Amino acid sequence: MSNFIYKEINRRVGQAIHRYDMIADGDRIVVGLSGGKDSLTLMHVLTERLARIPLSYELFAVYVDPGFEGGYAAELQAYCENMGYRLKTVYTDNGIVAHSAANRENPCFLCARLRRKRLFEAAGELGAGKVALAHHKDDMIETLLLNMCYAGEISTMRPSQTLFKGRLTIIRPLSLVDEDVIRRFAGSREFPCFENPCPTAAVSKRREIKEMLARLYRGNRKIKGNLFRSMNRIRTDYLPI
Repeated sequence: MSNFIYKEINRRVGQAIHRYDMIADGDRIVVGLSGGKDSLTLMHVLTERLARIPLSYELFAVYVDPGFEGGYAAELQAYCENMGYRLKTVYTDNGIVAHSAANRENPCFLCARLRRKRLFEAAGELGAGKVALAHHKDDMIETLLLNMCYAGEISTMRPSQTLFKGRLTIIRPLSLVDEDVIRRFAGSREFPCFENPCPTAAVSKRREIKEMLARLYRGNRKIKGNLFRSMNRIRTDYLPI
């Protein structure tokens, strides 16, 4: 079963890489490793593909520790060493700052923004021109609805996005993969489970959107596919712009 699931993930990753021209020969790529099932799957797939494709690229895992008590940086480091991954841990107080009284923004929004900034800085320090993030198909749909509901705009994540006048490119190789497939693959490979120490992890706006979508999906299996396809079928003639 695990081989079948892996083949499905690898096929979708290959489609995304080729469709959006994500990886080229000689690339140095930072993989944002959170320790969750998504980023561990991404690291596994990108590492495994090196032995089978006619491209050569370097991978550097980077974990940005948010600074909460009860963190798992040491455990993640041990896991990466066992797997042969090169891991750089960046220690910060991002999570604490985001949850402080001085922050007037959504703590998740600020924490994510600060984490992304440190990830980009780490890529520069490692001489990497690309940062691979583990966002999948469900993340893109959830972000679309989050932005519509809470930011008042129609936008989501892009599978590949160039920043800073071409100096850095974000790639999302899992952007065509369903979260449920990743979940089953992670379970079959018995990836370690690191407990998220964030105090608001269970009550985020993203979780609310995820639960709402789950109810919709149970009622109609076509809704998820329709939402995902809608991002490439925008009929501006029928929008008030």
